[in-house]
Amino acid sequence: MRLSQAWTVARHDMRLLRQRRGILAGLIAFPVGVGLGFPALVGLVLLPRGGPDPRTWAPMFIDAFAFWFVIGAASLPTSIASYSIIGEKVSKSLEPLLSTPTTDGEILLGKALAALLPTLLAGWSGALVFQAAMDLATVGPFGYLYYPNWQMAVELFVAMPVVALMAIEASVVISSRVSDVRTAQQYAGLIFVPMIFIYVAAEITFPLNTTNLAYLAGVFGLVALALYWVSLKAFRREEILTRWK
Repeated sequence: MRLSQAWTVARHDMRLLRQRRGILAGLIAFPVGVGLGFPALVGLVLLPRGGPDPRTWAPMFIDAFAFWFVIGAASLPTSIASYSIIGEKVSKSLEPLLSTPTTDGEILLGKALAALLPTLLAGWSGALVFQAAMDLATVGPFGYLYYPNWQMAVELFVAMPVVALMAIEASVVISSRVSDVRTAQQYAGLIFVPMIFIYVAAEITFPLNTTNLAYLAGVFGLVALALYWVSLKAFRREEILTRWK
């Protein structure tokens, strides 16, 4: 596999991404909303309620709120990955790429990078805002800075990339079998569902500590590897070129 060819595909797709204002709006609005909204909820609603020492109960909610960056990693790249195959087929820009000597693996890697990098950049930027705003909201009641910590590091640099790759590979598999961008996005959006269950569990009984996050990332990593193998089998350029006429 030639990484230079994959990077050429990625750069091409990222240039096209600048023209998709709806996708760009989501990449900006989601991390900004999470980064500012949840710290405001903690500082203005939860902590002023009084009662027990907030250091005994508030961290559980903060950790659950931080998991929304992983949820975003499961949802934001699906639109990019789905459009990069089906959208380009509809706009007649996929056939020239499929006609080049670029291998299927290089094409898929390039398209995965084009969806992964903007997602991570958006998530990490929002996480910086989130951590700063959460520290500002909690430093008084806690008496210390909650962030940065190892838990957030695992979440941002292990769980987020793995979940994003899982969502991207799922989108590629689905996009190779359907011919409509919206349909592909709807099916790929099912990746969002288990993340919501994890979030709800974190609010009740399942602590999102460093160990549990590492276990979850390991499971999602295995799923991503399996989906990558499936995507290589599903992405057949001859079938795409003939079936989608």
